[in-house]
Amino acid sequence: MGRVDYSEVLGGWQGYQLGLVQRRRVAGEPDAVWIELVPVQGAAMRCSGCGRESSSVHDVDERAIRDLPILDMQTVLVVHRRRVACATCGPKLEQVEWLAPYSRVTKRLAECVARLCEVMPIRHVASHFGLGWETVKTIHKRWLAQRVAARPMVYPEAIIIDEFALHKGRQYATVIMDPQEKRVLWVGEGRSREAIRPFFESLGAQGRARLKAVGTDMNGAYVAEIQAQCPHAAIVYDLFHVIQKYNKEVIRRVRVDEMRRWAKKHPTRELLRRGNWLFQRTHKNIASRKERQTLKAILDANKALFKVYVLGQDLRQLWSYRRKSAAQRFWRAWYRRAMYSRIPSLKNFARRIAQYIDGILAHTTWPLHTSLLEGVNNKIKVIKRMAYGFRDHQYFFLRILNAFPGIP
Repeated sequence: MGRVDYSEVLGGWQGYQLGLVQRRRVAGEPDAVWIELVPVQGAAMRCSGCGRESSSVHDVDERAIRDLPILDMQTVLVVHRRRVACATCGPKLEQVEWLAPYSRVTKRLAECVARLCEVMPIRHVASHFGLGWETVKTIHKRWLAQRVAARPMVYPEAIIIDEFALHKGRQYATVIMDPQEKRVLWVGEGRSREAIRPFFESLGAQGRARLKAVGTDMNGAYVAEIQAQCPHAAIVYDLFHVIQKYNKEVIRRVRVDEMRRWAKKHPTRELLRRGNWLFQRTHKNIASRKERQTLKAILDANKALFKVYVLGQDLRQLWSYRRKSAAQRFWRAWYRRAMYSRIPSLKNFARRIAQYIDGILAHTTWPLHTSLLEGVNNKIKVIKRMAYGFRDHQYFFLRILNAFPGIP
């Protein structure tokens, strides 16, 4: 058996051979093994800029590079890094397969760090490897960018758009998803026309022509940009946001008005005060007998609240229709009931929603809804908690894109 190059077999440091190896102990720090790596004489060198071979060395510099830990010790490589005198690029670092240019960690350590960041907070990964928080974040960000860039471009027929809070409602971002593939296509800061324009521009003329439907809330900026970029695409308003608007503008308004009619200590006022959250749920989701009895007592005591609650429950049925003509008949009947209710907030709501009815009825052709994005928003909150908040929005958005790669 011939002579074995252990640096090649065990270390995987192609182009380099072992020099001095020693164990170092520093008080208050974990033990570390320092391994000197010396370039193999006569081995071909390549320029990291153009990839061409070069036989001329411009200079040599020692660099401390972190590698995966060995046994119970951190591993530090003392690498004699060469700069080649490239005829095309000039002085340039030698291309090394196991080490990215200017990096202070090996590729395998970077890969391990990035994969652990998928399941652990950054500070825990940094503590485990003895690296800085910013170093770990930079490694993970670069790894995420490579993964996201490697995905094939898609041109969906339908998308859904929604917003989420970046910082407790003071700043927002927009997320766009392919509902069929369950893949987040784009994330960007803001919720204006200008904010989502880069996504449509990235689709190109071919992608915009293929897009046939967009599910969204009643954000006027979103709608205006969609109509400008894809005038042929159907706008679809989903159940969640319409009902949310109904609860806010109708039920809450009626409840507050009715509370004002009663004295502070009156039992009916107390029922109205304590039962607010019951109106935010569908009747079938109120399983507790006590909760049902509370809701019944409130509705029996107040005719106006009874009307708006029943009409709100009925409005949900509009999204169950799959034939547009049947949905139109249901809407006209519901609209008449709302206008005959003599409740100002309900009548105002019905008039406003009538302006969006084409987008609401479009669900009969394109059953899009943003409830899928509500699940995405919950995962976004988990990602934020793992990092105790993000200052780097680009890194945050990359984590979101990576968390929803779509159906394989």
